[in-house]
Amino acid sequence: MPKSYSGDLRARVIDAVEMGASRREAADRYDVSVSSAVKWLQRWRESGSAAPKLRGGSTSRLEAQAERILAVIAERPDLTLKETLVELLKRRIKTSRSALSRFFGRHNITVKKKPARSGATARPGRGDAGFESKACLIPLGWCLSTRLRSAPIWCVPEAVPRGATD
Repeated sequence: MPKSYSGDLRARVIDAVEMGASRREAADRYDVSVSSAVKWLQRWRESGSAAPKLRGGSTSRLEAQAERILAVIAERPDLTLKETLVELLKRRIKTSRSALSRFFGRHNITVKKKPARSGATARPGRGDAGFESKACLIPLGWCLSTRLRSAPIWCVPEAVPRGATD
C-alpha cells in the first residue's frame, strides 16, 4: 500500500483553496487527485487537521485471553503449536493455528516443532550415530552426488562443408 501524502502537501492544497482556487485547480497544481483534495478540505473543516488517518491497528481477539493463554504455556512449555491449540480449545478459547502462531510471534514465544517422543517410540542410539558411521551404508551408485558420471556422448554427424558433393 502506498504511503500517505505529506502534511506539507496537504497544507499547500488547503491553502490554495483558501486563497480562492477551486479544489480541482489546486489538485492539478499540486498533482494530486481531485478526490484527495476534496477529502482533505472536508477533514480540515470538520476537525481542523488534514493529517492522515492512522493505518492498521487491528487487534487480535486472543489478546483479551492473553493471560489464560500464557498460563497454559507456563504450565506446559513443551507443547507443540498443534498441541497448544487443542489444549486451548479444551479450555474453550476459540482460535486457529495461524492466529495462535501470530499471537506467539507478538509475544516472542517459540514452540517445539515436533511432539515429544515417549520411551517405546523413541529410537535407541540415534544420537550417537555420526556421519562417519553412516557413510559406508550408502553404495556409491545409489546417490547422484556420489556416483561417478561418464562423459556425455553426443551423436553429431561429421560436418560436411556446404556445396561439397560426392
